[in-house]
Amino acid sequence: MTALVVGDLELELRRSERRRSPEITVERDGRLTLAAPAAASPEALTRFVEAKRFRIYQQLAAREALPPAPPPRRFVDGAGFPYLGRSYRLLLVPDQDVPVKLTRGRFRMRRADAERRGVGAAAETAEAHMIRWYSAHARPWLAARVERYAGRIRVTPGGLTVRELGYRWGSCGKGGRLYFHWKTILLPPRLIEYLVVHELVHLREPHHGPMFWQRVERVIPDWAERREALRDLGRRIW
Repeated sequence: MTALVVGDLELELRRSERRRSPEITVERDGRLTLAAPAAASPEALTRFVEAKRFRIYQQLAAREALPPAPPPRRFVDGAGFPYLGRSYRLLLVPDQDVPVKLTRGRFRMRRADAERRGVGAAAETAEAHMIRWYSAHARPWLAARVERYAGRIRVTPGGLTVRELGYRWGSCGKGGRLYFHWKTILLPPRLIEYLVVHELVHLREPHHGPMFWQRVERVIPDWAERREALRDLGRRIW
């Protein structure tokens, strides 16, 4: 079973041997996911969802009140692109040694790459070049923060990967590997650090119960403020 339907609610079902109790998440696009223990029966999960139905409707209503997603990025002179919470203007140049670089306070991109539409097997769009730049710079920045906080939380991650994660900022995989969305590097550092601590604590507490948030608070006392800022900014950043 990969989905659970309860009345008018459809939830993507994700089972885990590590999980001790079920948990419902309303994703940023309004999708519902149900993380559940591997042995939980469909009947038990249905009862759990029914008990949470009113809360789910509240969260879905809150998602509807969010501002619309921003329009697609335009790769033209003067367009602003975020990086670590700051906006940098784009400058199109005739030629340079790499498709994208950040130098002297400007993102610089080859004009030919900015105008390419991705036609043909080898052609790449301007967005693909930009995402590759973000991903390459996100990994060492995140790795340094993971190393900084892992000791305080007393965990040993099994590695770190930066990639497209859809509507999730981060996740923990098999063997304690941490996954972060490439968009993470667009955020202000204090919000990225909240995400890093969040995922590291999941290596000890797989669910969002009281003990999870207590462990987060020991490292980041203002975690609730940062989480709220992330919810506000996250949908508008790209």
